Amino acid sequence: MIWFLIFLFAAYAMLIISLAFGFTKVDEYKGKDKKDETTFSVIIPFRNEATNLPNLLKSISELNYSKDLVEFIFVDDASSDTSFTIIQSFLPNLNMEVQVIKNERTSNSPKKDAISTAILIAKHNWIITTDADCILPQSWLKKINSFIHEKTPKMVVAPVNYNAKNNLLAQFQLLDFMSMQGTTIGGFGINFPFLCNGANLAYKKDDFVKLNGFEGNNSMASGDDIFLFEKFLEYDKKSVVVLKSKEAVVTTFPQETWKDLINQRTRWAAKTSQLKSIRVQLIGLLVMLLNLFIILSFMSVAFQWDSYPILFLILGLKLIIDLGLFIPTIWFFNNERTFFKWYIISGVLYPFFSVFIIFNALFFKYTWKGRKFKK
Repeated sequence: MIWFLIFLFAAYAMLIISLAFGFTKVDEYKGKDKKDETTFSVIIPFRNEATNLPNLLKSISELNYSKDLVEFIFVDDASSDTSFTIIQSFLPNLNMEVQVIKNERTSNSPKKDAISTAILIAKHNWIITTDADCILPQSWLKKINSFIHEKTPKMVVAPVNYNAKNNLLAQFQLLDFMSMQGTTIGGFGINFPFLCNGANLAYKKDDFVKLNGFEGNNSMASGDDIFLFEKFLEYDKKSVVVLKSKEAVVTTFPQETWKDLINQRTRWAAKTSQLKSIRVQLIGLLVMLLNLFIILSFMSVAFQWDSYPILFLILGLKLIIDLGLFIPTIWFFNNERTFFKWYIISGVLYPFFSVFIIFNALFFKYTWKGRKFKK
């Protein structure tokens, strides 16, 4: 058992150190803004987002980019609140081309259907997806435009941050999300990209069509980002690039209740088993086994109190290892102000939370936007 534990920690440490190295290896993009030339179709699916839409719409109105080069397509996924009315009432303030269309359901994945519906009518070749609960930075399109001109990619993976309150629930989600953002950028740095986020993702429409869009994974409710990401990687890995720029960071918000958080993370975890990469599957298994071992260590203390030094050693070692990736990530996203206050308690809770989410994703349905889904 001791040798298995040593192997687990050695493998985990190598993973985190590699990702941390990869994160620092990816240079922060500070290229000068190029002339506004790229035309964009920004697609935003929404369902009952009346609370969040005013913030998004305000940020759209403040974008620093030529209005005639961008269109926004909002896709209403059977909203029952005032979302549509809010968008319509805000249109005079936008001074740009905006459409609000109805989602055409053809599969078990409402969001994939919404994006596909919008792409069918999109005027421009560069598609950008984001979410209705996001806030867009003023230089968002300018940075993506300049990056596209310099790198000539087919897909751009861009950063996402949380606007988190200073409480346990929000900060726990922030740390979990920062680990994913650090892993996303770090993976590109070691030439092993395996994560992205649909809240800030850009790709070419003609390549989306050439790759048959979401065909092949429509039975999975989630995964509008990662499965398409896999297709683009298989098609032309070198053309999939990460934009590490503070001026291109899209901001979203944590879930407001633990129940909503569990449903969200269960939805995210449900797609993991469908990923094609064996290496990604092994990484998931490694992380799960380590967290499971920490839970077993907690249980052993309950029955044998004198084993607590081993628990402290195991948990402390993991927390120290994780700092290798967390520190550069939180500094890049400017989240250092509250990080250390919540780091230890979140680190103690995380093994229990992550194993529970995996178990939940394997055996139970989850609810999202008022609908029930199964794996």
